[in-house]
Amino acid sequence: MVTMCRGMHHLSMVCRNNEVLSPTYHPGVFSSGKWSCCDKIARYDAGCETSTILSSKASPDMTNGRKESAMEKSLLGIPPIPRTKPPEQPSSSTSKKSVIALYNFKPIEGGDLALEKGEEYEILDYSRDHWWQAKNKYGHVGFIPSNYVEGKTASGLEQYEWYERDMTRQRAEELLRADGKEGCFAVRNSSTPGLYTLSVFSRSPNLLVRHYHIKKQPNGQYYLSEKHLFSTIPELIQYHKHNCGGLVTRLRNPPSGNLRVAPTTAGLSHDKWEIDPSELTLLDELGSGQFGVVRRGLFRGSIEVAIKMMKENTMSEDDFIEEAKVMTQLQHPNLVQLYGVSSKQRPIMIVTEFMKHGALLTYLRKNESRIVSQVALLLDMCVQVCSAMAYLEMNSFIHRDLAARNCLVGNDNAIKVADFGLARYVLDDEYTSSGGTKFPIKWAPPEVLGYARFSSKSDVWAFGILMWEVFTGGKMPYGRNTTNTQTVELVQRGFRLEKPGFCPPEVYKFMRNCWEQTPEQRPSFAKLKTLLERLQEDRDYH
Repeated sequence: MVTMCRGMHHLSMVCRNNEVLSPTYHPGVFSSGKWSCCDKIARYDAGCETSTILSSKASPDMTNGRKESAMEKSLLGIPPIPRTKPPEQPSSSTSKKSVIALYNFKPIEGGDLALEKGEEYEILDYSRDHWWQAKNKYGHVGFIPSNYVEGKTASGLEQYEWYERDMTRQRAEELLRADGKEGCFAVRNSSTPGLYTLSVFSRSPNLLVRHYHIKKQPNGQYYLSEKHLFSTIPELIQYHKHNCGGLVTRLRNPPSGNLRVAPTTAGLSHDKWEIDPSELTLLDELGSGQFGVVRRGLFRGSIEVAIKMMKENTMSEDDFIEEAKVMTQLQHPNLVQLYGVSSKQRPIMIVTEFMKHGALLTYLRKNESRIVSQVALLLDMCVQVCSAMAYLEMNSFIHRDLAARNCLVGNDNAIKVADFGLARYVLDDEYTSSGGTKFPIKWAPPEVLGYARFSSKSDVWAFGILMWEVFTGGKMPYGRNTTNTQTVELVQRGFRLEKPGFCPPEVYKFMRNCWEQTPEQRPSFAKLKTLLERLQEDRDYH
């Protein structure tokens, strides 16, 4: 009874301390496709009752340096159901809930349904976050990854090759420059909700990418110049394919490279997280670290994966395996996707998506001379990491070991955060104790160094150090000759890392905000993400 009360107390504290807690909630249950309390039919509709939990706040870390109990690990680590930004659900305005496939999908298990890009599918059940039950035009039914489809919207842009909803300014520029053809263009969602941006490449008078906000009049008409108004964006694009109309050049074609890169799925199939070792082929070694050797591999001979072979007696295996199934449900474009685990034999193998260029730290050091002055590229790397951390923060998930060495680089400079939460299960005191020589002292804030108080705000401090690593081309924080003991003394006295050479003052200001002395003074990842994206969109760094 005492244990239950203590658990309920911690649950209450975690809820009260959640900065992104919704002000409303549903007192009923979601069943048979609707909420019983208000009859709303979308699972993620805003609640119909006002919450009263927000009246007080708790300390950002409940453990005060103690070893957490199993229940506390569950409460303070991975939530039972990750709160994702839900995929755009099918419109409920019609009885037939239709979506368009953005990518091809090849089934893994028998219950999956193949997707063909551009084809229309009827959604039968979208109560799961990441896998929906759908029916194709032939009447075949099965599960599809929800992030591979998009609801049919009023704009209808999803059918056009030149549109990519979530493409960043930096990625648009990279794709258009790589194509290098006059008038190459793409349309993407603007940082201002509900608006769009047209990005176009021109070779004259010099190689450049221009970005134009597609504006909208109160009557719903779209325009780049008020002289030329259009009812739809496709009509606007078609007009500017034949007339510059104020643009640097007329529009020709989207880049030859694929705008839409197929995202990872939450698990390899709709209900698969335990992976049989016989399904894995081990290839070359990619590296080794605290947790074991990492090797490139193949799942069922065709899907490229990374396989982390865990050293025995280095982690709390039972606790990790218990929560691994939930970890597969953590899905974000900038998180390394956990596909599953192979736990029926030793060593345990953790199977994740494969990232072609390896650790961000190694990538920075190898390419320092080429990229250290490319401010737009470096800022985009930071924005990608911040986006992933904002997602983990939303899920009350603490990384505890955020650094450039624990981020990976894929194609097109895609950056993804790896090893999130694994530090919780390490048994090595030298790694988990702030007094240990393996502990990441140079990425730790004062409250972790002094009291081992971890929170999302301690991750914010580490993110500021990671930004410094990025803008210095992978330099060691505080210098290689500074010992851990000296680092602790410097941090406690208020010393902060100096501005990297090519780093703009406004970007360095964000780093300093991450290094405020107390957790309460530091911004949330959600706020950092908004401000960094605004800076990225508003300022031309080229």
